[in-house]
Amino acid sequence: MAVIKDPLRGLARPAPTASDAQIAAALAARPTGDWAVLTGAGMSTDSGIPDYRGPGAPPRSPMTGQTFRSGQAARSRYWARSFLGWPRIRAAQPNAAHRALARLSPHGTITQNVDGLHETAGSDPVIDLHGRLDRVICLQCGELFSRDWLQGELDALNPGFRAGLSISPEEIETAPDGDVALEETAGFAVPPCPVCGGILKPDVVFFGESVPAERAEAATRLAAGAHGLVVLGSSLAVLSGLRFVRSAAREGRPVVIVTDGPTRGDALAAHRSTSRVADFLAAWEAAVAP
Repeated sequence: MAVIKDPLRGLARPAPTASDAQIAAALAARPTGDWAVLTGAGMSTDSGIPDYRGPGAPPRSPMTGQTFRSGQAARSRYWARSFLGWPRIRAAQPNAAHRALARLSPHGTITQNVDGLHETAGSDPVIDLHGRLDRVICLQCGELFSRDWLQGELDALNPGFRAGLSISPEEIETAPDGDVALEETAGFAVPPCPVCGGILKPDVVFFGESVPAERAEAATRLAAGAHGLVVLGSSLAVLSGLRFVRSAAREGRPVVIVTDGPTRGDALAAHRSTSRVADFLAAWEAAVAP
């Protein structure tokens, strides 16, 4: 498996530019509908979904798209781990941050998360930049399937898989992309596409893959149509999110970044908070309250 270079290596956690109340007041000087929002994994940690780069996060080596396509062994490894991790992801519920953002009703939300929790909380519109784990796509015919359907197929094809593990599935850590840290995956059976016999893949953008052009263009239009951009819980480690910050700064639209660690966009931020996302959103709500 390829080793993913950490683009945040060497970056220091910045100091906040002002208090949350002061930054929220600056946001509240305009209607919330004037602000586009970009969210990352820090939005969902309070829902029990870990992040890749937050403080205390263990080193992770997510599967790349190239590795997934490299052969059946790699795909069996991914789907065996996902088989055990999916129930936890499916059970996750929106937290206070998701609910507060939905109530604020900004111009729109672009999320790098694949958990679907913004939609569940009631945010609209939402662009799932990296796709969603609750969908499965065929790499050959493009047909979409429910992840719950595939879970049933995997269960039927691999009877006794859970019972044969050397560790209880409940004791295995779940990764942000819905799989678990497990090496006992040899021989795990994965069904082909029921339409064409092709390869089934989660409908998400793996590391090393590009966001589909139509989705990227929709997100660009959404961000460009707002007065400014608020980044919540993202390290901006990947270009798919960082480019929205760069575009806003280049065009003179203010950027607000809220996350507790360093990001690749800190130098471009007009305002910077290092608070927990839920705490900052509470301050923003208080600032706009009549």
